Amino acid sequence: MSAASPPVPPDASRLQAPVARLLRPLVRLFVRCGITFPALTDLLRELYVNVAEYDFALPGKEQTDSRVSLLTGIHRKEVRRLRGAGAPVSAVPVAVSRTSRIIARWLAAPEFTDAAGRPRPLPRASETEPSFESLVASVTRDLRPRAVLDEWLDRGIAFVDEAERIVLAEAAFVPRGGGEQQLYYFGRNLHDHVAAAVTNILEEKPRFLERAVHYDGLSPELARRLEARAREIAMEALHQANREAHAACETDPGGEARWNFGLYVYTEEAPDPPRATPAP
Repeated sequence: MSAASPPVPPDASRLQAPVARLLRPLVRLFVRCGITFPALTDLLRELYVNVAEYDFALPGKEQTDSRVSLLTGIHRKEVRRLRGAGAPVSAVPVAVSRTSRIIARWLAAPEFTDAAGRPRPLPRASETEPSFESLVASVTRDLRPRAVLDEWLDRGIAFVDEAERIVLAEAAFVPRGGGEQQLYYFGRNLHDHVAAAVTNILEEKPRFLERAVHYDGLSPELARRLEARAREIAMEALHQANREAHAACETDPGGEARWNFGLYVYTEEAPDPPRATPAP
């Protein structure tokens, strides 16, 4: 019995409308931040060559400039110049990794949460109960807890209550606009969401869960109310997933795999502006 043939990707013409909708908010960001069309073209050219070179190599055969040129439509001279340049680095910034690990432990470890699973207010230091110092020390020994606390207080990630305890603030879940943390997760989360959707399109059976509940024609008041409730539901789900993942990691031998569980909520009060009609 012959192996099943891979599913046929959708025709390029059918992808244009959904891709235009997908790219529109990104183009708005690019224009606002000064990424010009020529600069974006240079980046896309590099990415096209990189993806064709590594993701479309034939088993047992060396990838050639001619084949990369055929796959991408980019001239062989340009392909030769760009091959080996590599895709943009996706390494986690040290500050992002450190902060997210400490927050994840504060939200998940039983000794740092209350009976309802909420992060407990912590004394700065204590020899008899869990403290902010012991929290930081359980994640990293490379930094003084006081330095971490000063950074978090300055960024609004935590605050000190009337009992002189350290409290995790809601801002811990919303990185500062345009900061290193937000930009890192912007790239990571959108990549993973798009990668899941693309995998589902290209494979015969959808592999990843990628669903949304959506209603149109709502009053602005109802949209805002649904947004607020969706936030509550989403945070409950994220906390639960974090607790279970944290507990499972305690006995996991470790490896090269990674997992991401994400949620998003979006509302708008006006439809997208009409698409320009090409001139005949």
